[in-house]
Amino acid sequence: MELTQKQYDKIKHLLPTQRGNVKISNRDFVNAMLYVAENGCKWRRLPKEFGPWHTIYMRMRRWTDDGILVRVFQALQEEALAGMDMADQSLSLDSTCVKAHPDAAGAMKKTARKPSEKPAAARTRKST
Repeated sequence: MELTQKQYDKIKHLLPTQRGNVKISNRDFVNAMLYVAENGCKWRRLPKEFGPWHTIYMRMRRWTDDGILVRVFQALQEEALAGMDMADQSLSLDSTCVKAHPDAAGAMKKTARKPSEKPAAARTRKST
């Protein structure tokens, strides 16, 4: 999934103005975000054609904190430019919400004592 220049022009007004020495354009950044959202890849696995993954990740964090990404994805949905609904169809799982089978915890510990083979050894001694 990649936005063409014509599609990008429809959402360009929602994005911050780039200032200074910026190596990654807003269009390339949005395409990188769509790639990650569509493929579910790790940031480090982002193809080199989008630029350094850490730069894209940090911009994503800033835009998320400022509420820009919510507006961008809403506009993408309204214009029918992206075929995914980030609000309703995203799902995250981690180990805190996935139940493991009881056998995954290992074998049960034996707590019962075995009786001794010699009955005399099983008796307690009386001290005199």
